[in-house]
Amino acid sequence: MGCQDLQGFVPPPVNQGAGFNSTAADEAPSLSADGRYLAFGSDRQGQRNLYLYDLQERRFVDLPNLNRPNSSQEQPSLSANGRFIAYISTERGRPDVFVYDRQTQRPQLLSQAVRGICRHPSISGDGRYVAYQTSERGQWNIEIYDRGSP
Repeated sequence: MGCQDLQGFVPPPVNQGAGFNSTAADEAPSLSADGRYLAFGSDRQGQRNLYLYDLQERRFVDLPNLNRPNSSQEQPSLSANGRFIAYISTERGRPDVFVYDRQTQRPQLLSQAVRGICRHPSISGDGRYVAYQTSERGQWNIEIYDRGSP
């Protein structure tokens, strides 16, 4: 079957069972390039937190030091192998862009110099670049942050 034959073809959804869905609002899914990891935001513990689910092992992955009390973490974007998670957090009282490194278990604040609101981060496959929207100049613009070699 060629590409022409696939027009209008919709693959069936993959049912993951009751593993990661909940009765809370689960939103903003992001898959790693290999399809192994799924990151998403959820209100399941009374505040917006980020979760990482290993689709291969069908279990949640611990994210020490990522979710912060009295703030929300949302809009995750995964690097190709799932090591880095770019996301929005309100821990400083406004939406900021952070990148969490699963290897070091530490978040890095990227938007400390931005005066406007930040949203919709997108991380490159290798975790080096993060693009996001900012309202710093009075309208929505796109910024790209170079984190250097990961």
